[in-house]
Amino acid sequence: MKFQGKSVRKYTGGRLIRQRGKKKYELGGEQANTHLGEPIRKTVKTLGGKLKVRLLRAQTAVVTDPATKTSKTVKIETVTGNPANTHYVRRNIVTKGSIIKTEIGSARVTNRPGQEGSINAVLIPGTA
Repeated sequence: MKFQGKSVRKYTGGRLIRQRGKKKYELGGEQANTHLGEPIRKTVKTLGGKLKVRLLRAQTAVVTDPATKTSKTVKIETVTGNPANTHYVRRNIVTKGSIIKTEIGSARVTNRPGQEGSINAVLIPGTA
């Protein structure tokens, strides 16, 4: 059995028996699975009354060029690589670490779009 949060085993290897079920606030949230399209954002309430902005769809990214140290908002053409899951490339899902093809070249996503509500990326040298 796999639980979210606390380990199922003690440090000795013995099994831990849960004393109670999960509380509502301990359950994991729904995946954002940010993909390409007309921008759609969803606001989610979190613990402590804070808000998270989930980016469900996006078509632009803020790309920084490390050589000139300038940032520019550019259109995303497609997702070309994703170390989190190879199937995400086919579905054009953007996560942290994804390689995206933009108008000015390929870039690596440096933030978590499903948690922050925007896509920030760094231009990969020699791909323009």
